[in-house]
Amino acid sequence: MKLQGKVAIVTGGSQGIGEAIAKRLAKDGATVAIVYSRNDAAADKVVSEIVAAGGNAKAVRGNCADVADIQRFVEDVGAEFGRIDILVNNAGTFRTVPVAETTEAIWDEQIDLNLKGTFFCVQAVLPWYRKQGGGKVINLSSIAGVDAFPNCPAYCASKGGVSLLTKALASELARENINVNAIAPGNVATPINAHLRGPGHEDYMAQMSNRTPTGRAFMDANDMAGAAAFLASDDAKGVHGLILLVDDGWCA
Repeated sequence: MKLQGKVAIVTGGSQGIGEAIAKRLAKDGATVAIVYSRNDAAADKVVSEIVAAGGNAKAVRGNCADVADIQRFVEDVGAEFGRIDILVNNAGTFRTVPVAETTEAIWDEQIDLNLKGTFFCVQAVLPWYRKQGGGKVINLSSIAGVDAFPNCPAYCASKGGVSLLTKALASELARENINVNAIAPGNVATPINAHLRGPGHEDYMAQMSNRTPTGRAFMDANDMAGAAAFLASDDAKGVHGLILLVDDGWCA
């Protein structure tokens, strides 16, 4: 169990990619704080499943678009468990809105949660990492942060920002034994993109399948878990500023 004795924070850990990563980190021995914003039942379900599998987890309510709340829940986790070793910045939102229809509120929602929240979560764990002599940060970017997509300019801007932010943080913090890296998922079936996968979207699904070398229109959230487990472990000690594409070959 490569993460035995480690404490991890996984934001947006109550569903989708965050849930899959939280379960994998717990399986590898970490105590996991499942940070969620609204759905108590979903977060409690993830915690129960981790505990039933022999792991250790706790649900922690928090708003990753609110800097004061980020500072509050990070301090709560650190105070309860005595340390913080791994931060997975997974909380995010996704809107498919054309340029002309993108309001200030739609723009701010995605930038505030996807990009601003990522930065300030790293800032909040930094004192713990410095006190302990190091730590791991795993940001969730996207193929939309590497290549462009139509009808989601704010999302692309936020995820492109996460990719470059990851490199900027790594260049500053690597000498302190703090690994900052990112996973850039391809098309992954999660609740935030369910509106693109239902009836009436058959042509879109076919397009995604034809564009992806493996032929899969959407991957499973669990396909991200192994990459996160690697970046969270000492096996990735020498990995800094990496944007790790897990995309079924989409960007190839």
